[in-house]
Amino acid sequence: MTANGVAEGSFWSIETDRLLEQLETTEQGLTQSAAEERLARSPRLRPRRRAVWHLLWEQFKSPIILLLCCSAILSFATDDATTGWIILVILLASGFLGFWQELSAADAVAKLMAVIETKATVIRDGREQEEPLDRIVRGDIVRLRAGDLIPGDCRLLSSRDLFLNEAVLTGESFPAEKSVSVLPSETPLGRRVNALYLGTHVVSGFGSAVVAATGGDTEFGKISERLEHRPPESGFERGLRQFGQLLIKVVLVLVTIVFAVHIALKRDVIETLQFVLSLAVGMTPQLLPAITSVVLAAGAKSMARQQVIVKKLLAIENLGSMTVLCSDKTGTLTEGVIHLHEALDLHGLASDRVLRHAYFNAFFQTGFANPIDRAICERHAFDTTGIQKLDEIPYDFIRKRLSVRIALEGQRLLITKGALANVLECCTRAETPTGEIVDLASQRAAIDRRFSEMSDQGYRVLGLAQRTAEAAHVSKADECDMTFLGLLVFADPPKADAKETLQQLRDLGIALKIITGDNRAVAASISHRVGIESPTIVTGSDLRTLSEDALRQRAHEADVFAEVEPNQKEQIIIALQHAGHVVGYLGDGINDASALHAADVGISVASAVDVAREAAEIVLLKQDLGVLVQGVREGRRTFANTLKYVFFAVSANFGYMFSMACASLFLPFLPLLPAQILLVNLLADFPAMALATDSVDPEQIQRPRRWDPSFIARFMMSFGFTSSVFDFLTFGTLLLVYGKNEETFHTGWFIESVLTGLMIMLVVRTQRPFFFSLPGKLLMFACTVIAIVTVLLPYSPLGASLEFVRPPALLLPLAVGITLLYGVGMEVVKRLFNRYLAA
Repeated sequence: MTANGVAEGSFWSIETDRLLEQLETTEQGLTQSAAEERLARSPRLRPRRRAVWHLLWEQFKSPIILLLCCSAILSFATDDATTGWIILVILLASGFLGFWQELSAADAVAKLMAVIETKATVIRDGREQEEPLDRIVRGDIVRLRAGDLIPGDCRLLSSRDLFLNEAVLTGESFPAEKSVSVLPSETPLGRRVNALYLGTHVVSGFGSAVVAATGGDTEFGKISERLEHRPPESGFERGLRQFGQLLIKVVLVLVTIVFAVHIALKRDVIETLQFVLSLAVGMTPQLLPAITSVVLAAGAKSMARQQVIVKKLLAIENLGSMTVLCSDKTGTLTEGVIHLHEALDLHGLASDRVLRHAYFNAFFQTGFANPIDRAICERHAFDTTGIQKLDEIPYDFIRKRLSVRIALEGQRLLITKGALANVLECCTRAETPTGEIVDLASQRAAIDRRFSEMSDQGYRVLGLAQRTAEAAHVSKADECDMTFLGLLVFADPPKADAKETLQQLRDLGIALKIITGDNRAVAASISHRVGIESPTIVTGSDLRTLSEDALRQRAHEADVFAEVEPNQKEQIIIALQHAGHVVGYLGDGINDASALHAADVGISVASAVDVAREAAEIVLLKQDLGVLVQGVREGRRTFANTLKYVFFAVSANFGYMFSMACASLFLPFLPLLPAQILLVNLLADFPAMALATDSVDPEQIQRPRRWDPSFIARFMMSFGFTSSVFDFLTFGTLLLVYGKNEETFHTGWFIESVLTGLMIMLVVRTQRPFFFSLPGKLLMFACTVIAIVTVLLPYSPLGASLEFVRPPALLLPLAVGITLLYGVGMEVVKRLFNRYLAA
């Protein structure tokens, strides 16, 4: 028995009455008080958010932090307590700073996620109500319709053409049909037609079910406990990893050479070990995780103000790197509010009879709530007194039809509406405006011509048909031998700002590709009206004839994909990715889930069906491409500010540590003591936290940007070696003016190192001359404070404990002069690099 009181793995093989008895529930559901009591002791499947203590430990378990600890221990062991305490302070400051920022980032995402909550329809106290998925308990009776997520492992109680997507568990992409039955206990998971599982979703139809297991007791929960699934590596994560690998190689080479030479020169082993450990620490951008977290969290908050909710922080980078956006036209290019324009009879004349039958079909259907039926009901409300609904065949994406059987005026009528071609294929006759029944074949050419004319004008056209159906129960097989009544013409006009928005996307280097199930003529009409001149259109039937290579080429060239089936959306996404694009997909329907998963960044809207919203990484609170444009800009600002720290770290740290390594080989003393090296590193890194709020030049967000390890390596070498030239100039000046005075040398180079570190941060944060691109106020303030602290530190009591001396009269002017010269030199290098090496 499980904790839920049901024999493990057997709820599909128990008689319904017995199962309800074991679950201590009825088909009328639980009371609210009983549900609350069960919730308190139910096994929940919580999101894998790391505990606070685990998050804190994460900051201190890296190899660099362990090296710092070893260095501190060595310092205490060699009676150098001052160095040991300074290392520990720096270690704790860096660790707790990273912990605080990552904790803040996690809290920010949690608050944003609270804005969008997935719910299930459940019966409590005898009435239907909406409850969050994590508040569903064993014994709850849930109502299901197209688009709903299954809230736990359930046993089906009733169903009507219910199809589920169970690919997440079975690997079978084709929807599985569900029915009420009792099965043998040994029935394999893929054949349990009466069982519904957590993590799957309803594709079509409707039904009711009793929840038999929740949380860790579900099939999904058991898998989750056995396996730790790591999500696919994003472009941002891959870039960070490659950047780390690059640094490790550089650090290992540099440290190994310096250590070997020092030992060969018979330098003190302990002092040499501390020095090379300090070099390794100095070469590593210790605050990169914290910088990344705070920049992304700040970006997520800013995007929330633009009505863009970021569910996964690292998706911000992919949004900024996006080169192609795939989207349906409805609600993005068009108003998204469908209106019934006309109800036409066989001869193309307005018909109340057609409108009335369409109303009955829309009014009595109980499947997936959709804008088509809403538009029909809003056009004109007919009296339904005395009309009884008898049966229903829900819409699905294969038939593309919806049928309702009603008792009307002594007849039992089956009324069907759907895509015109799909309705016509089940019709053999047609009804004229006078009520005469004629052969459909004689009217087919006129119907097709009228359909083409309407489509060319941008209208969406559905067909309507009927037949008498006297059987006690109807099924899909009864959609045959029907009489065609007429056409339903819907309008969804383009948005007034659609053309302007598309131009903004093009200006940002993003190509929009429309993917729609509408026919070619409608898609072409909308494309022209929103400013896509001479669009290249590919249909779903075209895609089926293409090879993989040909599909990749056509996907790259096409502007519009029309008459596309749900499974072809994912094929288009993958083809674009193979063509080298970073692909975003904007979808809000049941059939968009797989495409949202496949895209580099899945985007949905708050009003989307549950499964689409859950699959997306970014959710728009307003279904408008204009909102997304603002989100892309913010994503690029966030990525730009992250790269600023990377460029600063690799250029400053590499040059600084290379200079230190070289100087240590010819100086009779260490260029800086280990504690002084670590202090330089901390002081130079501290203002970098303000990069999260730094201003960004317009040109830095105009084009998509990606991680490029080879670019970073060229940048590091160019700016790092140039930085070393100025360090060598500083060495020469200090030795020439003050001789081999160790403490004065340490003091002078410490001041120069921090000041030039601040200068390089201001230079590399922009591609413009730094004095033409004002930094953010917080960054400017932080740099000013650190510069003042650096200059005053040798005069303070702490300066003496760090073995600094009061600077001689000329030392500060020399350090400031070299820093200004350094800024000019770096501007020249930046100009040459952007011209010759950036590409």
